[in-house]
Amino acid sequence: MTIRTILRLPAVEKATGNRKSQIYALMAKGEFPRPVKISEHAVGWYEDEVASWQESRQRALGGWCPRDRKRRSGSSAEAAA
Repeated sequence: MTIRTILRLPAVEKATGNRKSQIYALMAKGEFPRPVKISEHAVGWYEDEVASWQESRQRALGGWCPRDRKRRSGSSAEAAA
């Protein structure tokens, strides 16, 4: 039996870069994994499901984001190296 790690909301926010409202909006559209109940008042997300979501987003977006392009364009310090 494999033990699956459960992430609480702050860890999911940090991992995805999305805030709580964005995460729940994506869930409402069926575009983000559903949480699992871990106690009467607490939920969490399986780490592997969040990772799969991240990978699917990278593929959907072409594997890069605009911030990456700025870094790739290089600075004078990178050109000298």
